[in-house]
Amino acid sequence: MKPVQVGLLGLGTVGGGTVNVLKRNADEIARRAGRGIEVTHAAARDISKQRICDTSGIQLTTDPFEVVSNPEVQIIVELIGGDSLAYELVIKAIENGKHVVTANKALIAKHGNEIFAAAQKKGVMVAFEAAVAGGIPIIKAIREGLAGNEIQWLAGIINGTGNFILTEMRDKGRDFDDVLKEAQALGYAEADPTFDVEGIDAAHKLTILASIAFGIPLQFDAAYTEGITKITRDDVGYAEQLGYRIKHLGIAKRTQSGIELRVHPTLIPERRLIANVDGVMNAVLVMGDAVGPTLYYGAGAGDEPTASAVVADIVDVVRVLTSDPENRVPHLAFQPDALSDTPILSMNDVETAYYLRMQASDKPGVLADVTRILGDQGISIEAIIQKEPAPDMENASVIMLTHKVQEQKMNDAIAQIETLDTIHDKVTRIRVETLSAN
Repeated sequence: MKPVQVGLLGLGTVGGGTVNVLKRNADEIARRAGRGIEVTHAAARDISKQRICDTSGIQLTTDPFEVVSNPEVQIIVELIGGDSLAYELVIKAIENGKHVVTANKALIAKHGNEIFAAAQKKGVMVAFEAAVAGGIPIIKAIREGLAGNEIQWLAGIINGTGNFILTEMRDKGRDFDDVLKEAQALGYAEADPTFDVEGIDAAHKLTILASIAFGIPLQFDAAYTEGITKITRDDVGYAEQLGYRIKHLGIAKRTQSGIELRVHPTLIPERRLIANVDGVMNAVLVMGDAVGPTLYYGAGAGDEPTASAVVADIVDVVRVLTSDPENRVPHLAFQPDALSDTPILSMNDVETAYYLRMQASDKPGVLADVTRILGDQGISIEAIIQKEPAPDMENASVIMLTHKVQEQKMNDAIAQIETLDTIHDKVTRIRVETLSAN
């Protein structure tokens, strides 16, 4: 049988890795797919540039629409990133009756609803395993492996840059800005690291995970996003003293009132496996009603780890090229006409526990004032650490862990605490999650 012809849009790190994996493992992949798979066409901005892959046998062009419109190409692999040109190319490919594989989380999170509707109408597949957590097959695990479960919640370390920074801060007592510069020097962070450190990248991925976990439309604009730029090495150290570690988590949770969809720094108990995921590695913890907690761990980026997911999607597409479109695995795990309109909760309505750190005057009655304000909001305290001020300092650090409370009540309490003459600067607030099976 004639090999399936693949058109590649983008020959950067992941594109080169995809070519390498397809060529190196060609025989094994053909045995799995039932026929050969070859990259025959590719588009890149500079086709004369030195590549990490062998491009012999591949027709190169600087015009990606030329690849998308080529009648011989059956599968388009979009690896150029962004959500404008990529959107145009993917929609054009679908209109041309081609299946699409993409590693573009922003594209899926922001335009996936339209793209999947167009693909459904045309009878083609859009596969996106590589868009979340690199080489970890988390999309397939939730969409297919856990199809018998009602997913209750999931929590993920889904940005390696942020995880590297927090790991270095904890292990070496370094400051955020110092580690960020190293992450940029190592190539883990972009020159503009906003997407990574402010949680936007993680929110794209969480949006996708929540949709396939709960059967809801993609709603990136509804995700609450908070970065790690305000985390200090003191916070990291105090968390350790309390038996916790700080991780930048994406959390999606089903509640009676709606779906929680949030990315923020989080204290989690140090004994949890996910608390011990360090460096640039990713991990996603999923709680199903039948299976209980399951953890998926691996490389969240890199040429061949991400290419592993891209190639797996290509194999999936090849396996079903001739199958009835109505009997394929749905893009978002649930049948398109069965997606739920369950609302996404405002962050003000979310309930969680909290870590609070404040600078307080070293005098009697200060703690009493703070605890009174918390008590008036129905907030109970689980633990308190009070650090004696340094000899040349007048203020002491006070650290509190609270029990679970609605975010709006905590906002009100913090606003009142910050008006006290004895409290200096802003109160630092970090949410706390136990991630337990209960």
